[in-house]
Amino acid sequence: MLKHSLLIALLAGVSYASAQTQFKPEDTEFYEPVPRVVTTKANAAPSDAIVLFDGKNLSEWVSEKDGSPAQWTITDNVLTVKPGSGGIKTNKQFEDFQLHVEWRSPEKIKGEGQGRGNSGIFLQGLYELQVLDNDDNKTYTNGQAGSLYKQSPPLVEARKPESGWHTYDVIYTAPRFNKDGQLIKRALVTVLHNGVVVQNNTELQGTTEYIGLPKMKAHGPGPISLQDHGDLVSYRNIWIREL
Repeated sequence: MLKHSLLIALLAGVSYASAQTQFKPEDTEFYEPVPRVVTTKANAAPSDAIVLFDGKNLSEWVSEKDGSPAQWTITDNVLTVKPGSGGIKTNKQFEDFQLHVEWRSPEKIKGEGQGRGNSGIFLQGLYELQVLDNDDNKTYTNGQAGSLYKQSPPLVEARKPESGWHTYDVIYTAPRFNKDGQLIKRALVTVLHNGVVVQNNTELQGTTEYIGLPKMKAHGPGPISLQDHGDLVSYRNIWIREL
């Protein structure tokens, strides 16, 4: 039996090698479709991105509570949570995307654990990527910065850079449901925190829940939401590319 298997493998190898010699290099080259051009430059959104916040105004955002104009504070091109005003969300709805967000903990850090520089970025308004002051701050690992809150801790802890500004770069593929609302594919999330991979094609188990297990509910496109957790967390340079 072993000799027979080896003979089949050898014959298959000869057949493959013979087929390969029939090709010319140009036989496996193609010129269409041509990828569209996206231009980039330092410290700027790519040319095909939707700029969600560039320091000027909150025209892309509304109150998460009632859809009224967003009330957070803008100072020196920086957006800061206005505690008690509630979260804000984008006017536009998104499905699969690349998202860039820069964030900074409050200048005066107070509290500990989850009470320390807490906010969050909700993908499609349902799935939270945690924002928290991590440095020497003990808390549950699936609730620290870089975690998919209460679901997946980061692969590593990326500490605060000298500038104080963190960056999140997110690649997100939305879940898919059939016409009956049944899940056929879970959402996938990859996150780079300050250029370091902290979530690698992670499957989301369902919606973010503070108490209890994630829930799976059928939905279509949704907004990007920023959480008001009562702390003066700041944001800048927010843009998104639909994939």
